[in-house]
Amino acid sequence: MSNKSTANKNVYGQEVCSKKAAAFDLTPHLVALMWDEPFYSRIIRSLNKKESTDIETAGVLCDNGVLNFWWNRNFLASLSKKKIKGLLKHECLHLVFCHTTARRKDPHIIWNWATDLAINSLIPKNELPKGGLIPGEALPELSKEALAKLSQQEIENHNKISNLIASLPKEKTSEFYYYELMSNDTIKEMVPHPDKFEMVFGNGMDDHQGWDELSDGEREMVAEKIKEIIRSAADEADKKGWGSVSASMRQTIRTAISNKVPWQSVLKRFCGFSNRQNKENTVTRLNRKYPLIHPGSKYEYKSTIAVYIDESGSVSNRHLETFYAELNSLSRITDFWLYKFDTNVNEKDGFLWKKGKKVNLSRTRYGGTCFQAPTDHANANKDTFDGFIIFTDGCAPEPSFSKVKRGWLLTPDGSLAFNKSNRDILIKFN
Repeated sequence: MSNKSTANKNVYGQEVCSKKAAAFDLTPHLVALMWDEPFYSRIIRSLNKKESTDIETAGVLCDNGVLNFWWNRNFLASLSKKKIKGLLKHECLHLVFCHTTARRKDPHIIWNWATDLAINSLIPKNELPKGGLIPGEALPELSKEALAKLSQQEIENHNKISNLIASLPKEKTSEFYYYELMSNDTIKEMVPHPDKFEMVFGNGMDDHQGWDELSDGEREMVAEKIKEIIRSAADEADKKGWGSVSASMRQTIRTAISNKVPWQSVLKRFCGFSNRQNKENTVTRLNRKYPLIHPGSKYEYKSTIAVYIDESGSVSNRHLETFYAELNSLSRITDFWLYKFDTNVNEKDGFLWKKGKKVNLSRTRYGGTCFQAPTDHANANKDTFDGFIIFTDGCAPEPSFSKVKRGWLLTPDGSLAFNKSNRDILIKFN
């Protein structure tokens, strides 16, 4: 935690001290958040609120295992209701994206900018206090006081970096923004002099101090605590509404809190790695029968699976978000074919999800459910697939025998409406 006294204005001329401070009350803003933004409200309610003059703005961090939301009365009193709401969202998203528990990259101030750029992509511009970095938006103009204090070179540096930020796309990861910033020549020149960053660009809209003070053990414990808070917030939002949280953002949150299915072991059990044997001649191996005359052989064992997503009306958007979060986990391990189905398989839009590829998925179907459809499709492609998995809530009649190994991946509250075949594998989310 930094020990800085509150200044009257930052480099953009933003008032951070006012006569309203003495009468300021945070409680009405927390109540308004509860009505408008159930997801963010649940996260804030889980934090210990601490007023302090040790920070100039606000921030989230852990102290002795306790998650705190620190806030400066003078700063919050200078903001409108809408911008206080945006600030509270901003702090919640630092927790959602694990910025407080991941080790910051060097130099820290550039990593701080990168995390803010990622977060502020997801918050309406009119809700963000001045000083918040927004991809695609130039920095606010420097105040007259700042222009009088800064050198011409420092002003030029401000303008160059402002143009860089204005050129950045929205809704990218913190790592993406960090790489883009660190690739900039002006920033490279300033890196050996980190004090100049604060002099030219100020401290931003919130405080990131203390993020690196956790031990590895504390970091792991706090990360699990945060994950549980986010999971509880998602459950509450499912009941009360998600407010301004977009569908794509909800999918990101599902990914962050999903119970990772051990795909490596499941795939070994389910498909096996010896089902499909590819033979390739190679001179780097001796031919056992005709050494030094014919090339040897190299064998590669691969499994190819298909994944069928149940997009019938009985499967909620929340469950689909969970499915897609788990598919992202699976895609980091193997390639697989993806199809959607309800009463039939949408073969036209099926595609091979290559390992490591990022895919944005959304619902396209709302019909009934027929498990015979994916079973028939997999049987018709048995020379291609070693097995297939059906993501579903289980609400449909039993399909016929499958010639290809079949797996069922059920929603947490789902169950098969029949007894599965002994040959099938059943996996259920916790």
